Amino acid sequence: MLFEERVQKYEYKLNDTDDQIIEYIVKNKKEVVSLSIQSLAANLFTVPNTITRLSKKLGYEGFSQLKNSLKEEIHTESNEQEDSLYFYINKTFRLVDMNRIAIAAKMIREAPHVLFFGVGDSAPFCEMIVKDLKVVGKHSEFHIHRHEMLYELNQLGNHDVLFLISLSGETRQILEIAEIGKEKGITIISLTHFGKNSLQKLADINLYCFSPKKILNQYNVTDRTPIMIVLRILSEFYWKSTGCCV
Repeated sequence: MLFEERVQKYEYKLNDTDDQIIEYIVKNKKEVVSLSIQSLAANLFTVPNTITRLSKKLGYEGFSQLKNSLKEEIHTESNEQEDSLYFYINKTFRLVDMNRIAIAAKMIREAPHVLFFGVGDSAPFCEMIVKDLKVVGKHSEFHIHRHEMLYELNQLGNHDVLFLISLSGETRQILEIAEIGKEKGITIISLTHFGKNSLQKLADINLYCFSPKKILNQYNVTDRTPIMIVLRILSEFYWKSTGCCV
């Protein structure tokens, strides 16, 4: 798992001092990998034990493992073209957290009803995963029109699941549905581009892909392949959890 991914995953453990250290590390990765823990602590006007505690909060055994992980990230990213399909796909695979996939699959399996929603170019992926669930007997639905979605949403109870797809995590229609679902106590799963966004704050479990917005000749050509990858991983995990062969 990448450093920023760990930060997002364990955000609930972090305090203001941790946030300051993390900000420094993110901005100075190449410098940090060459520093001793004492030197880094001095740069940050803190003590080595504070950095050690942060390392362990983020799931590392200690600062040495944190540094080695950063070195691998720097080496990998320097050998990839950051604006390429390969980079987006590779980054998405590295972002996949199988623990979160397992939690999402369990939520879907145990829910009486599962409702998927995405707008624009994300909508077809809702249809795709509904079909993937159907083949193993899991009934779920998707709708592309707001009024249909609102009607179905009002039929859900707090044991049901609402699965929302929005790369930006800021799509107005998606946030409207998420807010209604939250008020009703419905479990919400989100799939967004990796980063801070409004949808992830409303969701109970967040899944991420890597697909930053890209505009060409004033047209949105953002790559949706990473969405398909995450949903396929989720589908295959779900299939296996039901005892089906893949």
